[in-house]
Amino acid sequence: MGSIIEVFPRNDAGRPLRRNIALGTEPVSATGAPKVRATRLVDYAAIRALQREAHPRGAGFTLQQLESRRRAFPDGQLVAERDGQIVGAASALVVQWDDYALHPTWKAVTGDGYFSTHDTVGLTLYGADVVIDIGRHGAGAGRALFQAQRRLCRKLNLRRIISAVHLGAYHEHRDEMSPELYAQRVIWGDLFDPQLRLHLAHGFQYCGILRDYHPEDLESHGNAALVVWLNPFHTPDEPPALRSDSFSSADSSWSGAPPLVLHPKGSMDGSL
Repeated sequence: MGSIIEVFPRNDAGRPLRRNIALGTEPVSATGAPKVRATRLVDYAAIRALQREAHPRGAGFTLQQLESRRRAFPDGQLVAERDGQIVGAASALVVQWDDYALHPTWKAVTGDGYFSTHDTVGLTLYGADVVIDIGRHGAGAGRALFQAQRRLCRKLNLRRIISAVHLGAYHEHRDEMSPELYAQRVIWGDLFDPQLRLHLAHGFQYCGILRDYHPEDLESHGNAALVVWLNPFHTPDEPPALRSDSFSSADSSWSGAPPLVLHPKGSMDGSL
């Protein structure tokens, strides 16, 4: 994830001038660092709007996927909020990476985006998606979300965070170079790819290219960059916290609540 398609006019600083699609208002000057919290049902519309704007060629999250993720692993579903607006979101689950390492694909690792593969005995926090408000890049939303994921990784005593990063600008260079060379040139600073540079800037290590990771991803032509962050505080002699009955979610507000009614066309009964 992370392609930026410039369809809006730009200001003198080179930033896109646009309306805030998620809330339908003009951008306003923000104060303070973004605050990260667990995703709530009422955030779904804003998350989907951010993704549609960042990835206009992508299929986007469905309401069913977002709710399934929140029910599977609420602690892994995060939003960054600033001045009352959602400016970023990140979604993660826990997996046994060895089960997928030989040929990981988005559908296999994430259960086709529903997180049915979330595994409480896993040792890897898998960062499935990150989306940032394209009008507020540099405002700290990405940093805040990655810091929250690292705190979660340490809290659960997991070995690492792994992500397969969307190469949003690769389609512009596909005829000139392989995805491997493209990633190398992004690392060297010759090319700019928002998502890969974002991950590298926040401590992730580049491990290589996953071909055919997500064939439906037209911008990346199915490719993704495999990156990893190793938890320096991981204690192998202690089991991950998710195996313990004493672990409780930071946001289990949905527990015991009536099930969300999702209609075929994606509307939510009595919500938003």
